[in-house]
Amino acid sequence: MHIQAAVTREKGGQFHLETLSLEAPRADEMLIRITAVGICHTDLAMRDQVFPVPQPIVLGHEGAGIVEQVGANVSGFSVGDKVVMSYRACGACPSCAAHAPSYCHAFFPLNFSGARADGSTSLTCDSGPVHSHFFGQSSFASHVVAHYSNVVKVAAEADLAVLAPFGCGIQTGAGAVINALKVGVGENVAIFGTGSVGLSAVMAAKLVGATRIIAVDRNAARLALAQELGATHAVNAGTDNPVEAIQRITGGGVAYAIDTTALIPVLSQALAALAPRGTLGIIGASRPDETLPVPVIDLLTSGKHVRGIVEGDAEPAIFLPKLIELHAQGRFPAEKMMRFYNFSEINEAVHDSESGRCVKAVLRI
Repeated sequence: MHIQAAVTREKGGQFHLETLSLEAPRADEMLIRITAVGICHTDLAMRDQVFPVPQPIVLGHEGAGIVEQVGANVSGFSVGDKVVMSYRACGACPSCAAHAPSYCHAFFPLNFSGARADGSTSLTCDSGPVHSHFFGQSSFASHVVAHYSNVVKVAAEADLAVLAPFGCGIQTGAGAVINALKVGVGENVAIFGTGSVGLSAVMAAKLVGATRIIAVDRNAARLALAQELGATHAVNAGTDNPVEAIQRITGGGVAYAIDTTALIPVLSQALAALAPRGTLGIIGASRPDETLPVPVIDLLTSGKHVRGIVEGDAEPAIFLPKLIELHAQGRFPAEKMMRFYNFSEINEAVHDSESGRCVKAVLRI
């Protein structure tokens, strides 16, 4: 079948709307008509070749839509179901067996190779193959063929435009607080960076009953939004020293710090802002060649921990329905950070995301 898709063909280039051919779904796949897709920082990092995904490729990994065809070996889904999509995992490695699929041993090839597990792509254009299956979906497109394992069914009345970003950025920030760090009632947390991932962490920290929720950023408008969504304190890193401010607010540091920026100086500040035995969760993805200088004596004498967090330690089929129900109850108002665009406006939406005009851009298709 012929579909419309946004193709990236050069490093740092614009997205080009093109007509492509899409294969029919295989036995373990579904054909999904995309109605909305969020734009994530990871899409832009891949466009810019921070990690060298193959090009030409259709990116997009916060897709939501309606099932149009179900493969012969797929159960639990029917034509007409509303669904959101998340990352792809193999389902068979030790991590997947331990219900930790975001650390799947095949995570990188399954999500970043631009192909199915067998190396095939489902997309072609007049000049040849186009790489597909980015995060198992490549949802900057009118339709996708996705493996059943990274698809989650939602309620028939669900607003898919609002739920689309739950599959990655929102899940990542909220899951970091709830699943990975297990922030508890009465504890203190500092969140560095108030993009969609950081703001999702803010909302989750409010949900779990954290006492002091400290948002750190240089963008005053985003800090104001963070306070609207649950932050008890806002620290403008452009005018204040975040470490000193956090220690002053908490009387000695936070039990948990979350970094969403992937900036080495900010990571160092987040580590320094921890109280003894505190934990730093690293969410933001730095360039592969970057390293974090760690004061070893500080770790040794303070008992601090540093850990990476992928996709919020979330098992999407279990975590996303819970988070979506909290949203339906009005307790996780993620829509307050979203701005909606038509699919044809993808490059405008990307520009607004990169300039800071928009926190979470969502394309309606």
